[in-house]
Amino acid sequence: MMMKQKTAAPTIGLILAAMFASLTAIGAFIKVPVPFVPFTLQILFVYFAGSLLGSRVGALSQLVYLIVGLVGVPVFTEGGGIGYVLKPTFGYLVGFVLASYAIGRLIERTENPTWSDFVIAHFTGLLLVYGAGTVYLYVAMNVLIGKAFTVWQTFLYGFLLAVPGDIVLCLIASVIAVKVHKQIYPLKHRLRGEIKA
Repeated sequence: MMMKQKTAAPTIGLILAAMFASLTAIGAFIKVPVPFVPFTLQILFVYFAGSLLGSRVGALSQLVYLIVGLVGVPVFTEGGGIGYVLKPTFGYLVGFVLASYAIGRLIERTENPTWSDFVIAHFTGLLLVYGAGTVYLYVAMNVLIGKAFTVWQTFLYGFLLAVPGDIVLCLIASVIAVKVHKQIYPLKHRLRGEIKA
């Protein structure tokens, strides 16, 4: 009985990580047509991975998504494969891992997080995604591809035109996450108690 209790949490964590990796993959193909830069729902599941699964499992889910795509499964917006690291947008995918971990850490610091706690955590994650994405975009365009790309162009195309939709998703995710978190927190707390016992 003790063995089952001790292995329950890691098993559930792996299942949830796989599930959210799948949801992120699905989100890559749900495109919202808006002017200039259409956006996908990927980052919505990055927000949820961090805020609902916690820092470790949330980051694991995005790491699984990243690895699955790099080994060749077409789960990214434009396919998959190791060659994807040469794409200018690859940095955003790396940012998913960083963001989900940071979001989880921020939410874990509060026993009963409010909507504003989720907004702050999600915005932090958003900045990490775009920070990693824009830096990689600039390097990829100027070094890997060899096309002159200024800091202003990077900021315009890599952040300014792309971020409005993700900000809306950030707010929507916060509304949903605060409600879902209240339902799943007692279950997580009880599971931890069983494992410690």
